[in-house]
Amino acid sequence: MIKESVINELIEKGKVARIAARKLAFTPTTIKNKALANIAKSIIDRQGEILSANTKDLDYAKSSGIDKSMLDRIMLSPSRLEAISAGVRKIIALPDPIGEMYDLHLAENGLQIGRKRVPLGVIGAIYESRPNVTIDISALCLKSGNAVILRSGKESINSSVLLAHIAQDACDQSGLPVGAIQIIESTDHALVNHMLKMRDMIDLMIPRGGASLIKLVRENAAMPVIAGGIGVCHTYVDKDADLDKAVAIIRNAKTQRPSVCNALDCILIHENVIKTYLPVIAAKLAKDKVELHCDEISMDILKPIASLNLVKAVEEDWGKEYLSLKASIKVVTSLDGALEHIEKYGSGHSEAIISENYSTAMRFINEVDAASVYANASTRFTDGEVFGLGAEIGISTQKFHARGPMGLREVTSYKWIIFGDGQIRG
Repeated sequence: MIKESVINELIEKGKVARIAARKLAFTPTTIKNKALANIAKSIIDRQGEILSANTKDLDYAKSSGIDKSMLDRIMLSPSRLEAISAGVRKIIALPDPIGEMYDLHLAENGLQIGRKRVPLGVIGAIYESRPNVTIDISALCLKSGNAVILRSGKESINSSVLLAHIAQDACDQSGLPVGAIQIIESTDHALVNHMLKMRDMIDLMIPRGGASLIKLVRENAAMPVIAGGIGVCHTYVDKDADLDKAVAIIRNAKTQRPSVCNALDCILIHENVIKTYLPVIAAKLAKDKVELHCDEISMDILKPIASLNLVKAVEEDWGKEYLSLKASIKVVTSLDGALEHIEKYGSGHSEAIISENYSTAMRFINEVDAASVYANASTRFTDGEVFGLGAEIGISTQKFHARGPMGLREVTSYKWIIFGDGQIRG
């Protein structure tokens, strides 16, 4: 049973975050940017401490039998810390959305009506295995005027707690409200259920992790939830595809970083090109030791090639997010077949077509229901930083109120502003 003192600590952090959020909503951009600059600098200055904490997390993860793909998510390195720091600096360069006035118009009765962008308030983030999320979410929340309560998974708790403390120190040095960034240091799983009931203190909950975490949060949260991150990503090789593009795009989407949500999971390929294209694609993937889960037709074509690692596909392979060097292959007879497969098994994350036929590519773009839809490019580009958002709080596969990579604007709301001169309603 969870200790009452731990629950009380969580509630107190919620209260402090709520107070901080009210002050942060009116904090000048210059002060917020100063805090972000301090965070970016501290990540580099204190990288020795961070890497030492990360080593503890990696040792624990390895002793727990966590697979290589998850270890990759946990691992920090000097280059990754530099990338995290650079992401914070990019957020500094972005316009501050808070206070923006838009949709201004003059009504017939003389009222001046418009909208003013405001923070959401307090954002709760529950995430697994990726300590970089600690900084990404904290930085975006600060710039958008939101306080944040972080809850990291036990696999990366040492790294996440230290990164949160570094961010807190940077905020204190810059004069930001105390409590703008909070982190729950207990890894007791039961604490999550208490956090999900804190509707009076948390305005929005964002889970980032596996299907079980997202299901738990969706079903138990008392506040609104933006869920996503589960990416069952397809790449469809059309009959009019360029082979060189197909090989390069598929290899990148599958092998560049297989443990992330925008990595390729399923190759859909038109029957007209399976004999000429599929062996070339499979041979290239074999160099990266990708295990291919093949339907009956693709298996018949590929099994004579000795160098391939082939497995007979089963129903569970369709709609599966592998997060590893595995991919499924499905032969389709038409674009319609590809669209139907994606409709049935896709997760609404990222989908791609490879085709030199403009009409076919545009039909795919228009008809696929996903947050990000690509023509002749890798799904690995679905990322807040790549899309010019600086970083991302998460990748939403929902349609309300945000979709795809969530940056500064996606964690704001608005209020109506009305200026009158004595008007009354008759």
